Amino acid sequence: MVGPMGRTVEDATKILEIIAGYDADDPLTKNSNGNIPLTYTQFLDSNALVGARIGVLRELSDDNPNPEIKRLFEQSLLDMDSLGATVVAPIVVPDFASLKENQWCAPFREDVEGFLANYVKNDSIKTIEDIIKVGSTSKFAKERLLRNAEHTGRWEDSEIPCLDAYSDVRRVAFREAIENVMDSLNLDAIVYPSWNNPPARIDRFQEEYLGDNNQIISPHTGQPAFTVPMGFTAKNLPAGLQFLGKMYDEPILIGLAYSYEQGTKHRKTPNLQKAPTHNKPE
Repeated sequence: MVGPMGRTVEDATKILEIIAGYDADDPLTKNSNGNIPLTYTQFLDSNALVGARIGVLRELSDDNPNPEIKRLFEQSLLDMDSLGATVVAPIVVPDFASLKENQWCAPFREDVEGFLANYVKNDSIKTIEDIIKVGSTSKFAKERLLRNAEHTGRWEDSEIPCLDAYSDVRRVAFREAIENVMDSLNLDAIVYPSWNNPPARIDRFQEEYLGDNNQIISPHTGQPAFTVPMGFTAKNLPAGLQFLGKMYDEPILIGLAYSYEQGTKHRKTPNLQKAPTHNKPE
């Protein structure tokens, strides 16, 4: 499950406003009927954190974090408190460690080859194997293509069927455990670092990519999540804060993310290089 990316919370919200809703080519979207507001931009509220209750999932944030990311995350909690939120820390999701396991399914071949057939329509590129033959300069991309070509079904237990977030027994159980805790504590959202480590640089990707938190819950449970900048490391690498909500709580998350963004102003433009200076001839 993926979502729109934009320069700002407002930009991402405007994209969501366009893509949300029923799509006849995607039967799963029928579940959104009755759950889509007239507009999402109406929820861009800079004061949304005032009175909000934010849970801190330490089981993710304290899982061997980089010291700089930990410092930025702890500061984000202080910032949310100063912006009017009540920070509830820590929260505990019963059996979280076991529930998060065995969630990954592999419809990669089906999805990619369906895309090739419906949109690319190239007789020489119809399968994953055709893509592999074309080749890539990225060792990581090659390895991932081969791995996904070889796997089907649930990676860790192929005996359990791979279904959607509304009917897959493991996905539903994971979501219910999280949402039950949110209901019991009257939480508006749960937060954790999007990544516990600085992002991997392109030229050192193989050794620096250490995994991320934003693939652990939301892609499997169907719960919405919103990532916003929470600052930069000493080497000027960005760090993200993720807000996780209950199913169809996008309006709440938009408000919280926007309020945090406007209250902290962490975003920098991607091009931070100064224009070169040229000496003028005497």
